[in-house]
Amino acid sequence: MNQPLHEFTRIEGEATTSLGRVQLVRSRWTRPIDRFATSPRHHLQLSLMPLSGMAEGCFPDRWGPHRFEPLGEMFFFPAHEPIRIRSNCRDQNAIACIFDLDGVAPWLGEDMTWTDARLQGMLDISNANIRRLLFRMGEEMRSPGFASDMLIELMTAQVVVELARYFRGIEGDQAVGGLAPWCLRRIEERLTDGTMSPSLGELAGLCNISVRHLTRAFRISRGRSIGSYVAEHRMDEAKRLLAGGVSVKEVAFLMGFTAGSNFAAAFRRATGETPRDYRQRAGRKADVSDSISETH
Repeated sequence: MNQPLHEFTRIEGEATTSLGRVQLVRSRWTRPIDRFATSPRHHLQLSLMPLSGMAEGCFPDRWGPHRFEPLGEMFFFPAHEPIRIRSNCRDQNAIACIFDLDGVAPWLGEDMTWTDARLQGMLDISNANIRRLLFRMGEEMRSPGFASDMLIELMTAQVVVELARYFRGIEGDQAVGGLAPWCLRRIEERLTDGTMSPSLGELAGLCNISVRHLTRAFRISRGRSIGSYVAEHRMDEAKRLLAGGVSVKEVAFLMGFTAGSNFAAAFRRATGETPRDYRQRAGRKADVSDSISETH
C-alpha cells in the first residue's frame, strides 16, 4: 500500500481563485488503489471518464475499518478527515477543486457538522448544478476566453454555495411540500446510471408518487422544473460519453432520442456545436494528452 500507485499524475490545467485552486488532472494507476489520505484542505472532484469496476471509501476514524460506501463520479473529502480509498480504476481525467479553509469558512466552516449522513453523502454527490459548474470551469480552463479568470472565480463561489446547500439538505431540511431527500437521491442515481434517459413516469415510480406530484414537489425542492433538470443533465451526460469515445449514434440512443438528427439539434442548441464536432475536439485533446504522457 505504501508503494507508488501512479504511473503518472499530470496537472493539465490550473486556475487560482480566492477560495483555492481548480485543476484539470490526468492520472494513470498501474495496479488497484488502496490507500489512506488526509488533506489540510477540502477536496471536490468530478471524474470525466466512467469509473471502471469497484470504487469505495471509508472514514475509519468515524466508521471503523470495515465499513465502506460506494464512491461516485463526484465526491468531496473534508479537510483533516482521514479517509481510505479502494478502487480498480486504471485511467482517469478529472476536475478537482481544492478549497482553502479560511476562504470557504462562511459556508463550510464550523457550523457544518460532518454527520454520518453527510459523510456518506459526500462520497457520491448527485447534484446537477455542481456537475454543470465543474464542467463549465473545465471548458474555460481548456479553452480560455474573455474574462475566463473572473468566470472561474465566480463559478467556484457558486460551487461552494451549492455544496453547502447539498450538505444541509442531507439532514432532511426539505422545503414544505418538496420531495424527501431519499426521492432526490433516487432521481440523481437514476440520471447517472449510464442507461437510457428516464421518462417522468419512471422517475415518479421510483418515488412512489404520481407524475403530477413529482413535477410540483421537484419545483419546490429545486426551484426549477424537473423537465429542464433532466434535459440539462442529459446534455452533460452526453458530453461525458462523447468525450469518452462513445459513438454519436449510441449516445443519442442512451439519451432517449428516437432519431440522431433530433439529438444533434438538441445538442447544438445546448452547446453551440454538433455532437460529432464535440467528440472530435475532445478526442484530439485526449490524443495530445496521451502523447505528452508517453514522453514522461
